[in-house]
Amino acid sequence: MPLPYTRFPAVEGYPDKLSYLPGETVAFHCTARTKTYTVEIARIGAERELVWRRAGIAGQEQPFPADAYATGCGWPVSFSLSIPETWRSGYYEVLLQGDGVAGIAAVGYACFVVRAARPSRGTASLLVLSTNTYNAYNQWGGSCLYAGARRVSFARPFERGFLNRPETTFDGRIASIEPAGEPAHQRLQAYQAEHKYPLWSDSSGWHNWERRFVRWAERNGYHLDYAINADLEFHPEVLDGYQLLLSVGHDEYWSWGMRDTVDGFVERGGNHAIFSGNTCFWQVRYEDEGRTMVCYKSVARQQDPVMQTDQRHLLTALWSDPLIQRPENLTTGLSFCRGGYIRVGQAAPRASGAYTVYRPEHWVFANTDLRYGDLLGLGSYIATYEVDGCELTLQQGRPVPTHTDSTPADLAILATAPARLISITETVCEAPPALWESLEPPGELEFVATQLFGDASPENVAKVAYNHAVMGVFTKGKGTVFNAGVCDWAYGLDNDPLVQQVTHNILARLSNG
Repeated sequence: MPLPYTRFPAVEGYPDKLSYLPGETVAFHCTARTKTYTVEIARIGAERELVWRRAGIAGQEQPFPADAYATGCGWPVSFSLSIPETWRSGYYEVLLQGDGVAGIAAVGYACFVVRAARPSRGTASLLVLSTNTYNAYNQWGGSCLYAGARRVSFARPFERGFLNRPETTFDGRIASIEPAGEPAHQRLQAYQAEHKYPLWSDSSGWHNWERRFVRWAERNGYHLDYAINADLEFHPEVLDGYQLLLSVGHDEYWSWGMRDTVDGFVERGGNHAIFSGNTCFWQVRYEDEGRTMVCYKSVARQQDPVMQTDQRHLLTALWSDPLIQRPENLTTGLSFCRGGYIRVGQAAPRASGAYTVYRPEHWVFANTDLRYGDLLGLGSYIATYEVDGCELTLQQGRPVPTHTDSTPADLAILATAPARLISITETVCEAPPALWESLEPPGELEFVATQLFGDASPENVAKVAYNHAVMGVFTKGKGTVFNAGVCDWAYGLDNDPLVQQVTHNILARLSNG
């Protein structure tokens, strides 16, 4: 059955693709429970720039299949336009306003990205939006990868809250930012109920992280071009001419082709700045020319059809699964398997939310006056939610990788914060009950131990029970990779001068070769 917030706004829709070049035609597929509706398209950057508007479009309510989440809606084209050559590369918000309707159900949102045919003048950085993760969490049509689905379609609307939310003093952070911690996340639950936001709208989408990063970057004179996850597989040339690739927020789902493109880019001398957590955790496959994304997740070994074939390396499981033989830290330097959560449920519920600095002499910390042991992000809670790390030990008082988990040989650990994978057993539940996909065992702690080491024995669980968020830098071929290791870095860009300065240092150095 469709979820309560499927078909919640009076007008909803989706474009036939999520990424276009200037000159291409974007076609929208909409359903409307009003006689007419109005559409506005705006580029969202430092400011909202209205670029197109049409009023009085005839509305028609459309049916959708019971498995729309997997097969798409199949709606006819409602309107289309050719993207002018003058439209800059960027994220474009599509506002769908039901005429004569008031209240929170009146407006729906869609989005698309305009790529640059070649790097824009003065631009050396390409921001790739984590649209695979948007799709994974989107339950429009009845399900998603967190509710038992194995296939999810891009040909459907995004649920309310993924793309746009009104500015409030609290806009749905998953991690608790109450000083004493709040393992039950009652504030978040109340926020979702009051504004009628579905469960997973706070875990992904443009609003939480990429919007913040873009707003700060453009206001500070950084000129970014834009693409989406799938462009890295279907348009690998998208990185040509750029010096820096940016991943921001929650970039969790990657395909084999995406990794090939990014690895090749860095090895040839490009740089990759990752201001994201839980990055590249699950492998996915695209089907139907990119319209469908497949991921079997925890049941991949039992149900994914490629398991018993010569394509087993494409198993849609953890990238760290030994059967795939390509752990994500070969690309990113870090892994969620060695990180986990901070200030979520009972996972480090009263941690500071800040990074402890261990190598203040590194260029990343230039012009900050940070010293050994100082806290970066204190009060802005950047080291929270889902975080990535590596197996480490102390050497002369400072953390260094053990390199037993495929961590790159020259990864420098700049800062750390304690983190934990959430445990769920027959007697223990560390997850926040109202915000979790399932409270049945095993928890992620036990699942990761089983995948990495064969079973969830006490000895194997202990290997990954107490982890760390890690901020690190390493080289790969001729290029450099910086990994912030946390989802919530972009929150520090709102008003934390030290986080802003560190971000300036990274962008300035890595976008200039």
